[in-house]
Amino acid sequence: MSNVVVVGAQWGDEGKGRIVDWLAEKADIVVRYNGGHNAGHTLVVDGRTYKLALLPSGVVRGKLGLIGNGVALDPEALLAEIDRMAAMGIRVTPEVLQIAETATLVLPVHRAIDAAQERMRAKPLGTTLRGIGPAYEDKVGRRGLRVCDLAEPELLAQKLDVLLEHHNAWLRGSGQEPFPRDPMLNDLLAMAPRILPFVGRVWEQLDHAHSSGKRVVFEGSQAVMLDVDWGSYPYVTSSSTIAAGAASGAGIAPSHLGRVLGVSKVYATRVGEGPFTSELDGALGDELRERGGEYGVNTGRPRRCGWLDTVQLRQSCKVAGINQLALTKLDVLDGFESVQLCVGYMLDGARIDYMPSTNAEQQRLQPVLRRFDGWVGSTRGVRSYGDLPPQAAALIDAIQNEVGVPVAMVTTGPERDDAIVLQPPFA
Repeated sequence: MSNVVVVGAQWGDEGKGRIVDWLAEKADIVVRYNGGHNAGHTLVVDGRTYKLALLPSGVVRGKLGLIGNGVALDPEALLAEIDRMAAMGIRVTPEVLQIAETATLVLPVHRAIDAAQERMRAKPLGTTLRGIGPAYEDKVGRRGLRVCDLAEPELLAQKLDVLLEHHNAWLRGSGQEPFPRDPMLNDLLAMAPRILPFVGRVWEQLDHAHSSGKRVVFEGSQAVMLDVDWGSYPYVTSSSTIAAGAASGAGIAPSHLGRVLGVSKVYATRVGEGPFTSELDGALGDELRERGGEYGVNTGRPRRCGWLDTVQLRQSCKVAGINQLALTKLDVLDGFESVQLCVGYMLDGARIDYMPSTNAEQQRLQPVLRRFDGWVGSTRGVRSYGDLPPQAAALIDAIQNEVGVPVAMVTTGPERDDAIVLQPPFA
């Protein structure tokens, strides 16, 4: 297989950017296919930390990065990120970045709507307030603006009028001030000359890459449990996060996607609201958070922490087509007296081995936990499976047995080469 799709297998923040960065050394192209700047990917390279949101992780290696049509693109956020990379010595030019013509634009009005909707909910969803959801709503409602519209100022103004007519009616109806048109239009026209040189036919480039045998990494954002169809609805994102989303969100045939590598921590985290069956409250959860640095890359929000849920992970693998696992942050568990895995659920007195579809049932789940001995030695920086403490190796074996998917690699530290490779994803 010449291509690999990287999918978050939990609730996001699994370390996908780091895995994509490692794969990018062997790839020719890295493609973002969903989400927007609500995603945060952290790379540590030679002691320097790069925090990416919209840019494909391969740009740090100088590989061609493509932003697909499935991405919700905030032009202001993209240009700010390009400027941050330039300040760190990474030049992002049209030779190393191309943006799909039909990618949806995220606008300031979307951020305003996002914040207003979150304030009005009796129970907030915990969105990042970046305007991603409202932008996707406009896309599906057929009133959205797309990147290609930046090249047609008159059409851009007309489409903006239609979009604002819709949103301002809602704002007025909810007792809020309507959103002004001209400042937003002027900002878009000012940014257009910087954005348009990056715009191209991403689908065509991917078709050429396939026919010429190039290696492509498809970089997903968020995760299966945040998928709009397969996640813990309504506490989800607004795009397709599974491997199938890579085909529709980048413009490539599903048969050309290749392997699907699911990324999971050896424990579990979640940001925002929603059910989390294996969550740890109190001192142990706090310790996991501090050891793992579990705070949002872009938002700084503390992540909820718990034991790895193998029922959830197994279900994610099935619906997302995951056929290899990358386990991250093994070194965070160093020194724990014991470690546990969630291997089943109790629902109203009965044991089940799947995650129910309703939020009410998910909230009533109780975890069935299996205990494992911890280890005294350090796994940090270990790059050979045989050098792991026996207890750590036993935990990895148990995870792949419970989930039914082989572990291809395990990360043991923040540097890109702190990893144990068991099955090379590219073959």
